[in-house]
Parts: sequence; structure tokens; C-alpha cells
Amino acid sequence: MKHQEIRKKFLDFFSSRGSAVGGKHTVVASSSLIPDDSSVLLTTAGMQQFKSYYLGEKSALKDFGSENTVSIQKCFRTSDIDEVGDESHLTFFEMMGNFSFGGYFKKEAIQYGYDFITKEIGLDIEYVTIFDPEKLSAGDWRKNNVPFDKESYEIWKNIGMPEEKIIREGVDVFWGPTGNEGPCGPTTEIYIKNADGKAVEIWNIVFNEFYCDKDKKLTREKIPGVDTGMGLERLAMILQGVKNIFETDLFAPIVEKLPAGIDERIKRIFADHIRAIAFLISDIVQPSNKGAGYALRRLMRRLMVYGAGWALESLFIGVVEHYQFIYPELSLKMITEIYHKERDKFLKTLSQGLRELDRLQVVDAQSAFKLYESFGLPYEIIKEKGEVRAMALTRESFDAEFKKHQAVSRAGAEKKFKGGLAEIGAMPIKYHTATHLLHQALRQILGEHVAQKGSNITSERLRFDFSHSQKMTEEEKQKAEEIVNQKIKEAIPVSFKEMSRKEAKKIGALGGFEHKYGDKVKVYKIGDFSKEICGGPHVGNTQELGHFKIKKEEAVGAGVRRIKAVLE
Repeated sequence: MKHQEIRKKFLDFFSSRGSAVGGKHTVVASSSLIPDDSSVLLTTAGMQQFKSYYLGEKSALKDFGSENTVSIQKCFRTSDIDEVGDESHLTFFEMMGNFSFGGYFKKEAIQYGYDFITKEIGLDIEYVTIFDPEKLSAGDWRKNNVPFDKESYEIWKNIGMPEEKIIREGVDVFWGPTGNEGPCGPTTEIYIKNADGKAVEIWNIVFNEFYCDKDKKLTREKIPGVDTGMGLERLAMILQGVKNIFETDLFAPIVEKLPAGIDERIKRIFADHIRAIAFLISDIVQPSNKGAGYALRRLMRRLMVYGAGWALESLFIGVVEHYQFIYPELSLKMITEIYHKERDKFLKTLSQGLRELDRLQVVDAQSAFKLYESFGLPYEIIKEKGEVRAMALTRESFDAEFKKHQAVSRAGAEKKFKGGLAEIGAMPIKYHTATHLLHQALRQILGEHVAQKGSNITSERLRFDFSHSQKMTEEEKQKAEEIVNQKIKEAIPVSFKEMSRKEAKKIGALGGFEHKYGDKVKVYKIGDFSKEICGGPHVGNTQELGHFKIKKEEAVGAGVRRIKAVLE
């Protein structure tokens, strides 16, 4: 069964089913790999785009016309980067899932799972797992707070699952929360035999019965929810009768274009990383030394070392051609432009860095980080090329050095900058306020995909970076100026209110960098026109700004534009 058919069967199965109260499952498109939830770096699970519905902050019935949804979500997990190369680990993958926000609960969710696996796609269930706190270690925070999932046990028995195939487990069958806090609960997993006859977990059905706060305190959810996840790659492996995920048709357009005779491990690293790079870049991630950009840079530089001299364009073409009918945001031009730019930058220092690595007798965390900082050598390359000399080097020790460096850099930056202002004074404060007006004006003209990517403000001008894939037309620039100047002319008061980040998001405040400010944030309002999470400072009224004029609009990277403007 090809992956296109698997996708269709899954979405069709759920979109034709639902609950009397909640309605049939609405098909929801995959969200970006860059999540709205600032407590996580990247989208790691299908439920992340629905977190606010589980929390009751939004209404699924209002937004989707149903309390039940189904999706195939693109996901990325940085924790598995070092493991990629074996038969099962991936960084980028697709998660198939059905979700309910009060429409149905355990009985229906388990029945759906059983029916889809055994009837829709014709597989036999080897065994299932359920949560039992007795299987937890003595100090586990859930042990005395979460009871045995007797309800799921009885449901599986009534379906006809033999008791010996209902396995009780502990920590592995309790899921969540995503990030520091959020919904969580016991799960039931479905296991199927693969081509080697080994039972593998194919589907995890999560019951969000609890809310976990930052102190690991659990409270019962008023409206319990269902959150399920089934890896498309793993299901394709079983249905296509192959021995590992890299033999499925999901990787065929990459694997078939790789040079003949290369090591199997290297082949799998390329198969995963090429796909992951393409999707990260297409979701407007730029290679950098922090956050999601750092994950992207790690993947790119790993391939640059292993595939020195290889023409990787054909591999990116394979990904785009294979997936673009599902994910139209994939842009070959954007992917190759950013890859080539990063490659050109990296190759200049690579050979010099490897020579420096060869001179070291012992490679520890400090010397490894110095190689990274001076020459851009990633941890993976230092570890592998260092061989016996790097035996004691671990990812944890390297990351500790990295965080130490970040803390020093951040302290210096916080001393020098505040809110994107390179200096503090009357004019920079005016320019800072003007960026809020500009941000909202751009969203009105270009669309709500526009998000701030950075800013730099002096007493002479403002510089504002934002997500947008095309050059602005003269008409669009003129319209942006008109909107900003109109709001200045209206003499709108500027005010702020302190609140939690959760409250700020609930009222629709913009804020791509709100994680910098802690749990309590300031939301600055310019009348009903603009609401943003920001550290300030700002003017008291827009009439103080003068006349706004855009001087230049240009690209600063694929999918990111920059405006330079002045107040006259």
C-alpha cells in the first residue's frame, strides 16, 4: 500500500465517523514545524496545534465545526539527531492522529483504533498496553496520583482482546505534558508484528484526563480529551512488508539518487536529513547558532562533511516532487538557495577546523566547543573524526559548554540592548513604537503569516525583519506607509498591561519573542489596532511619532524580508 493510499484511508476513515454530540472528524491541515507554543522548540507531536483546545482557550466547535478532528502532522524531534543512522530513528516524520475535545472518550477511541487496524487496513494486533501505576518506580511523581486504567482494560476485553495480550506498563504508557505544563494522561498502545516478526508499537492513544503544572501537580480536566499518534513511516513499513522505514516509498526519491556503494548508515543519515532540511527551510527556519536554526545547521553541516563533493540538488528535487502535492509550501528555490549559502560559508573553514582537530591529543568538551566556535565544526563531526581521542566527549558535556557560552553572551546582550533598541533615548523609543504600527500594517496588507523575525533601532532609523516570501510591490509599501501614518494622525494612546503569557495569547497578542520575558509579560496596546507582547519602552501617544517613511525593502534570506524606515 503506497503512502498516498495510507494517507487517504486514514483521513477518510475518521472524516466519515464521529460522535452524535461532537460531530464527525474535521480534517485539519498540518501546522508549521515552528509551533505557537514557546515552551517547545519545534512541533514534536500532532496534538501541539490543538493544545489550546484541550485547555479550553479556544473552541473546536467554533473553529472546526466539530469537537473531533483528524490530521497528519509534520513533526521534528531534535533528541534523535545523534541516533539517526540506525533502522528506526528519524528527526523529521509525519504523525497521523485523531483528536477529541469532549466529543468522545476511551470507549470510542479504542474502538476506532481497533476498527482501523483490523478492518480498514487488515492487520492483526499482536498485543496492547495499558497504564498501571504499580509498574512505576517508587519515586515517580505519578505513582500515587494516577490510578490503574481499569476502564481501558475492560474496553479491550469487551472488544475481544485476550487478557494475556493486554499488557500492564508504567512510565511508557503515560504521555505528556508537551513542554513545561499542559494536558497529559494514561495511554494505550497498539503493537503489530513487522516483516521480521518483531512486535512494534504502531499507535499510541492518549487520554488527556489531567492537567500537569510546572511543579508536576496534577488536576482533573473538566473536559477530558483524546489525542492519538501513529507514525506514517512505521505504518508504511508494516503495510509495505519491508524491514525498516528507509525501505518504504516515503524515502525512495532520496535513496535511489544517492551514490552507489555508500555505507548503509550514511545512506540513512542522508535520507533523513535531506527531508528534514527541506521541511525546516520551507517553514522559514534559517541556519543559526540557536533554537530551531541550530538544529537545521547541525543537519546541514553533517551532510556537508559526509557528502563533500556530492551534488545534493537532485535529492532536494526528489523531496519536493514527492511531497509537494501534500505540502505546497515546499520551495525548491528557497531550499537550494539557503543550503548553498550555508555550504559556501561552512566549507571555507571546514578543512582548517579538521586540521586543528588532528593536532589535538585529547578532545574534551572545552576543546570541542572551541573547534565549534572557531571553525563551525559540529559536535557530530568532532565526535566521529576524533575517534578514540574523543571517547570521553559526550553530547551532554558539549551542550553544557554551549549553554555556558550562551549565558555569557546573553548577559552581555541584555546589558547592551533592550527591546531591539541599540540605544535608549527619545527617538529610539519613537522608532520602537513605530515598529508595532508597521507590524500590524504589514499583517493587514500581506496576510497573517507575517511575523516579526527581528529588529534593530537607532536614533536615526528603524530596521524591521519579517516573514514574507515575495518582494513587496510599490503599492504595498505605499499602503503600509498610509496605514502607519493614519494611526499616527489618529493620536492613539499607547498603554500596557502585565499578565501571564497564557493570558496574552488568549487575547490575541502578537509576540514571537515572548519567551525572553518570562512567565509574566507586558502587552502593549495601541488602541484597538495593535496588541503585542513587548518589554518596551514606548511613547504615550502615536501623535508623538511624526511622519513615517519607508526607505528600503529587501530580502535578508529566503522567506524573510527587511524594511528600513525613518520618522521625518
